[in-house]
Amino acid sequence: MTVGSPARDILKFAGPLILGYILQQFYLIIDATIVGRWIGVGALAAVGASTSITFLIMGFCNGACAGFAIPVTRAFGAKDYRKMRVYVANALRIGLVLAMVLTLLSTILCTRILRLVNTPEDIFDDAWTFLFMQFLAIPFTIGYNLLAGQIRALGNSKQPFYFLIIASLINILLDVLLILVLGQGVFGAGLATLLSQLVATGLCAWYIFRHMQILIPQGDERRYDNKRVSILLNNGVPMGLQFSITAVGIIMLQSANNALGTICVASFTASTRVKYLFTCVFENIGVAMATYCGQNIGAGDMQRIHQGLRDAVKIMLVYFLFTIVIIWPFAGDMMQLFVNSGEQQVVDNAAMLMRISMWFYPSLGILTICRYSIQGLGYSNLSMLSGVMEMIARTAVSLWLVPAFKFLGVCYADPTAWVAADLFLVPAILLLLRHLSK
Repeated sequence: MTVGSPARDILKFAGPLILGYILQQFYLIIDATIVGRWIGVGALAAVGASTSITFLIMGFCNGACAGFAIPVTRAFGAKDYRKMRVYVANALRIGLVLAMVLTLLSTILCTRILRLVNTPEDIFDDAWTFLFMQFLAIPFTIGYNLLAGQIRALGNSKQPFYFLIIASLINILLDVLLILVLGQGVFGAGLATLLSQLVATGLCAWYIFRHMQILIPQGDERRYDNKRVSILLNNGVPMGLQFSITAVGIIMLQSANNALGTICVASFTASTRVKYLFTCVFENIGVAMATYCGQNIGAGDMQRIHQGLRDAVKIMLVYFLFTIVIIWPFAGDMMQLFVNSGEQQVVDNAAMLMRISMWFYPSLGILTICRYSIQGLGYSNLSMLSGVMEMIARTAVSLWLVPAFKFLGVCYADPTAWVAADLFLVPAILLLLRHLSK
């Protein structure tokens, strides 16, 4: 990503990422559709009641793994392959410890966590089952994101996409088998997700051993290196905490929404599933910018970084226009995928959230481009502060808007958080670029 047209490089890298995450969201939508239509609205609410908790844990894992890939990216851009492999070895060591600690703590605290977010009693048992299965999948989530991040660090975003296709198809087939055929309910949905993550992790490991030998540490490259571990943690922990800090605000919002009852929980779950289908494009343009900026700062090309940022914003705005054409007229129709025709209140609430959020997508696009670019440039601590802004904004909405305006207040939580983060990120990246140019 250090030569050629920046826009083409960004699209070429982001394309497989976007397709992979869209596919991943499709299987989450199918998962929710099967649960909502064949088990019931209560089961759909149970699956969604712990969304914020899942985001807190998995968001930290995903963010940390993305941060661990940044030193690998910069070493690759500088053509220092030995240093790159030392980073790989120590990132794997950190990932193993992280997986063990998070899995143990989260499974032990599962019941307390659901009580914390005001999970309605009529869906509590199913919510506990689904969340517990999500926690058991933590090692495979970390494994996939860690290995996929290292593959992408070398500019190859296609293979993780192919592996997501396979994992998604397996997840869908297992949903049908476990839920519709064997009648395993919410437990079946959780087990299907766990097994598909296991497959994706195995495929990434197989590909690295067979086709990316340059990533495999040899001899003393495998040794524990305190300096490299410190650099990895300085990149990974702030990125993980950024997601977790953001998740604190989402937990506050989830708690306030759960208190509104099962209908609002189901509405939030349905809209979130479809919303992520659209917002993952903004997210992955940002992910592409992290690798793009990391490689180019490694190569010392500031001019190319400036041009890449401008091109990324243009790509984002074009996509925003596409979302208007799809979401505004068809939001209600999309929500009817999840529930029967008699659940009109769920459909109306979910469609309202989608339409309100849509108008603020440019704010989300600016947020992801700036945040990931700052991380790629090696300033993860700075980007973490934007997560604090999001947390404060969502907490304020949860404490004041939701009690006053009910589900309408929930609809404005994400837009408020995105705008608040931009108020910090835009000046931050402008000052950072000026500093690095000097």
